[in-house]
Amino acid sequence: MHGPPSAGHYLGEMGQGNPLRIPEPLRRDVEQILKLTDPICGEHLDAEYAELVRKLIAKLARKRPSPLARGDLRIWAAAAIYAVGSVNFLFDRTQRPHLTGDDLSALTGVPKSTLANKAKLIRDVLRIGQMEPEFCRWELLASNPMAWMISVDGFIVDARTMPPEVQAEARRRGLIPALPGPMGKDGWETAGGGGARR
Repeated sequence: MHGPPSAGHYLGEMGQGNPLRIPEPLRRDVEQILKLTDPICGEHLDAEYAELVRKLIAKLARKRPSPLARGDLRIWAAAAIYAVGSVNFLFDRTQRPHLTGDDLSALTGVPKSTLANKAKLIRDVLRIGQMEPEFCRWELLASNPMAWMISVDGFIVDARTMPPEVQAEARRRGLIPALPGPMGKDGWETAGGGGARR
């Protein structure tokens, strides 16, 4: 099993197009944060969590003014994992992967109350709610009805019920998640999508 690409991998690419679009003054801080988050995600969560945490940290770095410019980077790293985890029900025993708040606190060395408070700040600053499509794992995203709602001729419809060409256009415009192939209403790829079910 391959782990997530390292923080250095992403930050090494910054000079070659900066895929995370990190502002220059915060690149060193973000690199330090990713050096903390990537190993935790790689060892205790998975590559998808690592990617979502990187996306969240990058979004925080682009915020003006960025909250990452102040405070303990270790706390920001831990809180970013906590915030993404809370969106994806990480703390629910029935979910896989699963960690408790106490587990995450022990792994990061950040008190649980500090984690929860800083994660709330992150969710407030970025206006992130439960099952936020932008930070939702694919498995949850496929069953998240709000991620699939689009307006067609003034009517709100589930994009998964639309013809494949409408789905493709909605994906191109960033209105629905970019899952591979056309989606059926159950969130899985339709038979005409050309691929296997997820």
